[in-house]
Amino acid sequence: MSSLDDLFKKPALPSNKRKLDASRDPNEIYKAAKLSANGHAKNNGKAAAVEKADDDVEAGPSTPPDDEDYGPDIPDDEEGRFFGGGVTQEENEILDYMEGQKSAEVAPEKIDSAWLRKLALNFEKKITKNAELRAKFESEPQKFMGSEADLDADIKALSILAEHPELYGEFAKLGCVASLVSLLAHENTDIAIDAVEIISELTDEDVEAEQEQWTVLVDAMIEADLLDLLISNFARLNENNESDRSGIYYALSVLENLASQTSLAEKIGQDTTVLNWLLDRIPEKESPVSQNKRYAAEVMAILLQSSPLNRKKLCELDGVDLLLQILAAYRKRDPLKGTEEEEFVENVFDSLTCVADEPEGKQKFVEAEGVELCLIMIEEGKMSKSRALRLIDHALNGQSGPGVCERLVEAAGLKVVFGMFMKQQDGQTTEHLLGIFSSLLRLLPANSSGRIRTLAKFVEKDYEKLGKLVKLRRDYAARVAVMDNEIRNEQTKMDAEEREEMADEWDSRRLDAGLFCLQTIDVILAWLVAEDDGAYKRIQSLFADRDESLVVVKATIQEQLDAIVGETEEETMTKDMLSTLVQFLT
Repeated sequence: MSSLDDLFKKPALPSNKRKLDASRDPNEIYKAAKLSANGHAKNNGKAAAVEKADDDVEAGPSTPPDDEDYGPDIPDDEEGRFFGGGVTQEENEILDYMEGQKSAEVAPEKIDSAWLRKLALNFEKKITKNAELRAKFESEPQKFMGSEADLDADIKALSILAEHPELYGEFAKLGCVASLVSLLAHENTDIAIDAVEIISELTDEDVEAEQEQWTVLVDAMIEADLLDLLISNFARLNENNESDRSGIYYALSVLENLASQTSLAEKIGQDTTVLNWLLDRIPEKESPVSQNKRYAAEVMAILLQSSPLNRKKLCELDGVDLLLQILAAYRKRDPLKGTEEEEFVENVFDSLTCVADEPEGKQKFVEAEGVELCLIMIEEGKMSKSRALRLIDHALNGQSGPGVCERLVEAAGLKVVFGMFMKQQDGQTTEHLLGIFSSLLRLLPANSSGRIRTLAKFVEKDYEKLGKLVKLRRDYAARVAVMDNEIRNEQTKMDAEEREEMADEWDSRRLDAGLFCLQTIDVILAWLVAEDDGAYKRIQSLFADRDESLVVVKATIQEQLDAIVGETEEETMTKDMLSTLVQFLT
């Protein structure tokens, strides 16, 4: 007797993100089964071979004579089979009627509340019938296999709701959402997998649902214990099985959909063991890296990006050390381009970069020798070089970054980052290098060996780094000036209300033009002016070459000061720092 699991097999997972290929094109199946004009079911629609007839022998029946040959009083044979089309008049009428019915336009089924109530009633009946038969014939599966197949079909039929999100609210009120979610605990894992797939479809970002409609549906699912049931399926599904593997994929898809809302992302990370499962799943050795492994890393990155609490919890679970161990394999080896492995590595870097923004994450990063690993990647890596530099930039930044700054200096990181700075770099790399310099000057303690060594790097070799900084400043200032002119021209054509509506977009365009890098360079220059007399004189000289002065630097820093309106600890400390630096530029 066939296994129940064999009745509900899924197609293999493809490599592309969040899409599953159909196992076979329905049109091809139809064409393969369709009979040709002379075909027969036994020969698969192929016409039987016909021996070639002699050229002078006429094949088939003779042409029927004209009606006048018989005369008006000579009818066809009694049944009208010969020379009259092979059918009787009555049959002709039936065929004409059927032809008319075929050509008539068939009205599509109306998808509305009445349709939904009928669908819901049938769905509930199928669940009840299957449960009753399973309980009655527990040891005789052949007696409830039919009800299982019917339930499977009804679950899949719910996918049409994704095209009618206006019915989500009523679907929840009817209790069907809770019934659908309850199927995640069904004894037949294939039924549970079907339910997970439908939940993934209904909550997908591609569904054109209003936020309110989506929220009503998801709230009903959460109330029905969706999260715990999802996690229970992580435990019972075996990815060595093709069908179970697709179930894990769809469960991850549901988590991704839910995490689009920050409060739900936080709930997933804090109230469930999802992060524990992800930390167990991601390190599993696979060659090649599977779609599910890559997807697990992506879901982790999404959860960490959405919530500081999730980032802190990952630190408590020693996730930083584990993720660094995974990246250690890519110090000198690059994953193949365009593969699941490449995306997997990207997602692991994204996760660590998020965690490194938190004070707890910085501490764990230093303890796990993350600084040393990143420096190796910056020197010797290829694909990992830019990602490691970004990670170091985030780890150094913020009021809790002094410990990371000191470790960078101790690990001979100054030689690495300054050497990289003096080479030709792209915009993103330059931005991260500037961020690292700014953090070192801001956070290293006064008169500490690390600070002295950092200042020495700026003044060595006849202040060559200062020349590079001033040159970069002019490039960024020119780009921002062009953008400022464009914005001023647009402002002349707008009233006050329109200008207010455009303010955020204009700020974004100025940042894209290079405003952030310009501001960062001016903060670095201001620190050097304040700390080193020799640097002060060289910077003045470099500006004088273009008839400029430190007034332009002061203006940029004052603009940053004016933009700080909050009163958080970070904002207050930044405001105090910039106010002090402005005084040295007067």
